[in-house]
Amino acid sequence: MRAALAVSDTPLAREAEVALRAAYGFVPIAEADVIVALGGDGYLLALLHRLLDEERHLPVFGMNRGTVGFLMNHWSAERLPERLAGARGFQLRPLTMTATTQAGTTHVSPAFNEVSLLRETRQAARIEIAIDGKVRMAELAADGVLVATPAGSTAYNLSVNGPILPLETDLLALTAISPFRPRRWHGALIPNRSVVEFRILEAERRPVSAVADQVEVRDVTHVRVATDFGRALELLFDPEYALDDRIFAEQFMT
Repeated sequence: MRAALAVSDTPLAREAEVALRAAYGFVPIAEADVIVALGGDGYLLALLHRLLDEERHLPVFGMNRGTVGFLMNHWSAERLPERLAGARGFQLRPLTMTATTQAGTTHVSPAFNEVSLLRETRQAARIEIAIDGKVRMAELAADGVLVATPAGSTAYNLSVNGPILPLETDLLALTAISPFRPRRWHGALIPNRSVVEFRILEAERRPVSAVADQVEVRDVTHVRVATDFGRALELLFDPEYALDDRIFAEQFMT
């Protein structure tokens, strides 16, 4: 199996690169069957965004040379060919965020973890929420709201008390961020084929930004979020460190 290396620009990742290149041969991405990524979750998400635009969607085996590394395997320079040959694959389908701004511009960006809407000032955002063309909440007053994939449900979504979704589920988490009104509404579980639309009320007085993973669009008036069923990328994991098992285990963490 021909492997290419993708490396974060950090000292820890560069050290790991030196160790791997000393032990194994690597090829350019254009000639590879798999990509070995060295870095953290943020680097991996940025890499996945770039790979979506490539003609060939190569599987990615990440090794954690960052901080949390939830989407990565543990780091080791040993037995890399055997690990790649025995790895389990998981397909990740991104969300697509289509955001329209107060200036009338439209921005489209994928998101593997979540699409978040966040207030830009001290005032709470006021947001209308529609699902599949039907208004389900006429007004949410909150710091914001997000839509998370199962893979992203243990990231920002979990930190704002959203539910953890098993990787194989056909659901998305719609989660309020510090809701003020209605105070007891924290979110909902929705089918992953749903189209979620957010309309910003009082957009000029209470500006809101929209963030797809790491891509931010400020001063939005309308945001549409839908699963992209036409594209998918594959992450590879050691069988004993598989993503679905770790997501499931997070539900029992105390």
